[in-house]
Amino acid sequence: MKDLFSSNSLRYRQARPTYSSQIIKEILRHVPERTFAWDCGAGSGQFTQLLAPYFEHVVATDISEAQLQQAPYFDNVSYQVQAAEQTTIPEQSIDLVTVAQAIHWFDFDRFYKEVARVLKPRGVFAAIGYGLIKIQHVAINGLVQQLYFETLKGYWDRERRYIDELYQTIPFPFQEKAVPKLHLHYQWTGQQLLSYLNTWSALKHYQDRNSNDPLQPISEALQAVPEHLVVTFPVLLRIGMREK
Repeated sequence: MKDLFSSNSLRYRQARPTYSSQIIKEILRHVPERTFAWDCGAGSGQFTQLLAPYFEHVVATDISEAQLQQAPYFDNVSYQVQAAEQTTIPEQSIDLVTVAQAIHWFDFDRFYKEVARVLKPRGVFAAIGYGLIKIQHVAINGLVQQLYFETLKGYWDRERRYIDELYQTIPFPFQEKAVPKLHLHYQWTGQQLLSYLNTWSALKHYQDRNSNDPLQPISEALQAVPEHLVVTFPVLLRIGMREK
């Protein structure tokens, strides 16, 4: 698993979109027992905090200690620095494994072997994510699209394609459940948008190799737009159950 976000862990926690209650409710519909959950690639706990109220115990793992240090405290959550592909979690102890906006960085074969080891019979696995941002303001949306597809072309890690393909091309060795189409909806200020764009891994790669600011056209255009922008993200959600 790659660690691309430790250096900006505070910005990541503050600027990344939060997950909706709709997502966790949809996942929980398929989870028969709620004793132990494992949130893998938990980062700064954006999804962990949604799991905490529903399970007796949650273990949240990530390879980035800096990210985990930004996560919120809960009595029933244990944050641990561990790789997705090899953990100290006991065999057949987990009712639900979740991975939010991280599975595309994993070694699929090794990770799924670990999931099979720790999941209880009929345990549930959920891969969660969000796709490319869409802004209702046409001009700003066009500039963001230009940034994503043109300016940053060649700077995205190859694993990004799994998000572009809406997680439909990741391996998924489970009995898959049908899920509804969901979206995340927000009203953001221009500064919130810029802060989010600054968390893009490709932007960091670009800045490491170039002296100009790729966000300048967007920053300048934002000066002439309303105070708040309506933004949406398509939710990527795949839920499956381990066979007995």
